[in-house]
Amino acid sequence: MKRKTAIGMALLVSALSTGAWAQAGAKDEKGKDKAKSSQPSQGQSAPAPLASPDYVIGPEDTLHISVWKEPDLTATLPVRPDGKVSMPLLNDVQAAGLKPMQLADSITEKLRKYIADPRVTVVVTAMNSQRIYVLGEVLHTGAMPLIPGMTVLQALASAGFTQFANTKGIYVLRVENGKQRKIPFNYKQVIKGEATEQNIILKPGDTIVVP
Repeated sequence: MKRKTAIGMALLVSALSTGAWAQAGAKDEKGKDKAKSSQPSQGQSAPAPLASPDYVIGPEDTLHISVWKEPDLTATLPVRPDGKVSMPLLNDVQAAGLKPMQLADSITEKLRKYIADPRVTVVVTAMNSQRIYVLGEVLHTGAMPLIPGMTVLQALASAGFTQFANTKGIYVLRVENGKQRKIPFNYKQVIKGEATEQNIILKPGDTIVVP
């Protein structure tokens, strides 16, 4: 009982110190009940992770941060452009540049001041920071979210070709160690099962050019 009271008092202090939580105190009992019902139950599983454990979190990603038996601290949060997320009790927490497990460890350490044995899980639910680009004779040019394991062929399937596309002369521009590299991709060969080594797995920032 004392533990929950302490956490409640800490949350109240955090709410008073940040304007983002000011409106919460103005809700009526009906609004509170509705908000409480929207919280995941302790038996409810977290969202399935979209990213691999080695995924590096970036700005504009969306994270589901779950603290076991602490529904007031469990939330789905966007990573701000400055790379941080805003959490009750902790305020701003650096997320960009960390893997999900590293962020979970960081939050766990910070919560030890308020909770005896915090158990934190971080799941990436939207990967908006990792993008590739498709240019040239395609139907859908511009940025495209990078799905883990996405190949050149898969990206082109989403972009589509115009009738003028030179599908034999496609190439990928990739920057590595500060230098740009041109990687050829012959669409006609790849779809025949030939030159399959050209169907590389894309990396963040890759640009596919269809002449």
